[in-house]
Amino acid sequence: MSLTTVDFRHFPLSDGDRVLDLGCGEGRHAITAYLEAAVTVIGLDLSLADLGTAVGRFREFEDLEDRTRRVDFACGSGLRLPFADAVFDKVICAEVLEHVPDYETMLREIHRVLKPGGQLAVSVPRFGPEWVCWQLSDAYHEVPGGHVRIFRKGQLRNAVERVDMVCYASHWAHGLHSPYWWLRCLFWSRGADVWPVRAYHRLLVWDLMKKPALTRVLEWLMNPLWGKSVVMYFQRGADSAT
Repeated sequence: MSLTTVDFRHFPLSDGDRVLDLGCGEGRHAITAYLEAAVTVIGLDLSLADLGTAVGRFREFEDLEDRTRRVDFACGSGLRLPFADAVFDKVICAEVLEHVPDYETMLREIHRVLKPGGQLAVSVPRFGPEWVCWQLSDAYHEVPGGHVRIFRKGQLRNAVERVDMVCYASHWAHGLHSPYWWLRCLFWSRGADVWPVRAYHRLLVWDLMKKPALTRVLEWLMNPLWGKSVVMYFQRGADSAT
């Protein structure tokens, strides 16, 4: 399975949960949720190309005989979610909000579709490592659909809590990946095939496939220093109205 940002030890799924993976991209979290528990997952994204990739990847993991869990993928906007109020137990929004000019509207929509007491896992690029990328390459974030802002952790936490969510856990993730993106930005005009970028990418693929103890320890040490993502977990107010 591809790299995930959400740590399901902080975001445990229960059998029967309805889960929304908002901005699912190629399906990494939607498929991981499907494998974690007997849940119903909807992966929503604006990109038909990414959704097509997600469907293809899911076929590798789908158990057609298991009727207790399922994943459906749909095209739609997080600014106007095509769902009724309070229908999801969990919402995942990983590496999405940095792309959205009106992210506060998306947060209100997430709150609307979450059940009272439901949980949200949200991640964005961490300020420091992302700032380095922006200094090394304008093209990194100016591509169509690219990053429109760099969040500070407190800024995002406050924005989510303003829509009646309470943060109960947070951590950094992907410390091994920050140097890759710094190299990628440094050599942006030469593409991903320049040898330092290619060599580091091979290391990341090896780490993903083998998960050796050495790189697990290195990432644990690197995450507090320059983890590429900040991940936060919230619970919707149990007694609040939509």
